[in-house]
Amino acid sequence: MRFVVQRVSEAAVTIHGKTVGQIRKGFLVLIGVCDSDTRETADLFVRKLLGLRIFEDAQGKTNLSLKDVGGELLLVSQFTLYANCRKGNRPSFTDAGKPDHARAIYEYITEECRKAGYGVQTGEFGAEMKVSLVNDGPFTILLDEHLQG
Repeated sequence: MRFVVQRVSEAAVTIHGKTVGQIRKGFLVLIGVCDSDTRETADLFVRKLLGLRIFEDAQGKTNLSLKDVGGELLLVSQFTLYANCRKGNRPSFTDAGKPDHARAIYEYITEECRKAGYGVQTGEFGAEMKVSLVNDGPFTILLDEHLQG
């Protein structure tokens, strides 16, 4: 599993010119799933995501979490996070999860974030999407399968 977490002051996803998800202050999270990912893997990533303290406190230190600032989540499935560019110039995506499995894990992640009490917006799994954002900082964190507890 891979998450690209971007601290944003705003972000949106559009499909064919129609906005399908939009947030203000929070995290835009690009989510890549591989076939070996499980709900347990997802639980670990969700805990880490929701616990990240990357918002500034009154002293300018990154001490505050999403909950502390009343932030929202925009979760976007992105199989291209598993692009393999080792051979040639055309990426291979064979390491990405099969669509049915990836969709199930992505939907599970979305539901777990909602159950935790966060405002959650999403893109549309498998759709051609346009993502716009104002990266606050810029501040971007990569969480991948090598994440330790």
